[in-house]
Amino acid sequence: MNFDCQGMELKVFNTASRKKEVLRPIQDNLIRMYTCGPTVYNFAHIGNFRTYVFEDILRRTLKLFGMEVEQVMNLTDVDDKTIKGALAQDITLEEYTLPFKKAFFEDIKTLNIEPVEHYPAATSYIPEMIVMIQGLLDKGIAYQGNDGSIYYAIAKFPRYGCLSHLHLDELKPCASNRLSADEYEKDNVSDFVIWKKADPARDGKTFWESPFGPGRPGWHLECSAMAISLLGPSIDLHVGGVDNMFPHHENEIAQSEAFTEKTFSRFWMHSEHLIVDNKKMSKSAGNFYTLRDLLNKGFSGLQVRYMLLQTHYKTQLNFTFAGLDAAKESIQRVQGFIGRMQEIVASETIRDYQEETASLLRNAFQEFATALADDLNISSALAALFELIREINSLADKGSIGSEEAKNVLAFLEKCNEVLGVFSFEEQSVEIPEYLQEALRKRIEARQSKKWAEADELRNFLLKEGYVIEDLPTGVRLKKANE
Repeated sequence: MNFDCQGMELKVFNTASRKKEVLRPIQDNLIRMYTCGPTVYNFAHIGNFRTYVFEDILRRTLKLFGMEVEQVMNLTDVDDKTIKGALAQDITLEEYTLPFKKAFFEDIKTLNIEPVEHYPAATSYIPEMIVMIQGLLDKGIAYQGNDGSIYYAIAKFPRYGCLSHLHLDELKPCASNRLSADEYEKDNVSDFVIWKKADPARDGKTFWESPFGPGRPGWHLECSAMAISLLGPSIDLHVGGVDNMFPHHENEIAQSEAFTEKTFSRFWMHSEHLIVDNKKMSKSAGNFYTLRDLLNKGFSGLQVRYMLLQTHYKTQLNFTFAGLDAAKESIQRVQGFIGRMQEIVASETIRDYQEETASLLRNAFQEFATALADDLNISSALAALFELIREINSLADKGSIGSEEAKNVLAFLEKCNEVLGVFSFEEQSVEIPEYLQEALRKRIEARQSKKWAEADELRNFLLKEGYVIEDLPTGVRLKKANE
């Protein structure tokens, strides 16, 4: 069977317009997407990965709907935090950030996040940033402050606040009317720094020469320069966490559109925060987790991925270990079902119920795709998947699923997994100890002889050893109770 989304349109919630809109590429069939990546001053935490997994689901959904994707995910390797860390260890900025860059790529592989087309590091685009700053100076939209740094004059950009829908007169102005920190309080509004004059006490030896003196770029400018350099002046989609909406993304729009005089991004999407046990995640609260912390507790990357993806991206995700255990059980349930279908395929059993199963599969995929088309409604998509599993299991219990139908079921699951990315279709060969196989044979004989008490005793013995008996069209088998 073929499963496709032909004729379906993908609607997403556009932060800029505050409504769902059909996402169509500006040019041809290519979605050009910019996603804010990690600041490589430490290991990324599960809140970061909630956003990266959402972005991966979005990317995979775009491809499911027949679109091509060119995606940029930046690596912020020069900002206040990375420089502070390098100075504290008395090493170069590159030496400090390299281990965290490496760890990030290891982590996204563990979470089965698809590699994107571009991973630019900010330090590789300093010349492009200098050109952009000079252009803003030439237009009179940027100016040099009395501290020698270059600032963006937000009063010169009438659309400032267009993304966050904040009004300048409602925000608290900074006392100096300028902010030189890369990050600042979200109720502050002020001209923001786009080039920081070198300060040996603050920056050590981390600086670059420029027409406006030695220094380094401000954090907000970095993303604008990398996005424009790699994707062009106007992109289809910019994505990130809700905490980046203001001021970071607002500042990106201001500097990018003032420089290019074109719309920077047509669509903006933002994922909500992750909290832990209904509390804000923080080291001081003792509820701060990196992916590696969870792996060390015995969970797999795919289990963490499932936990992070199963809540709609615009809903705050409450992370709990009970929820992670439930994610583990959900994956095991599907993996057990996949194994059951694979065994039916291997049995080469022919049945006369193909149209009934085909109808179930077509309807299930329609529901799965329709849910994703509605702003990535992942909970409804998963509900369609598990309802299909329930229905097919019921048919299989009656011996009404043959090998060809099982192949179609597996094809359906593989198509769904192109978006979910949490299931394995490698056939698992599990070695069942001989004494358990002997117990199963004795139970079969006991049932054939109508020795029900003995059969029940053998069944309980097998259950105590961690195995359950599963009926198949070809007979019975043992499988681990937690599969």
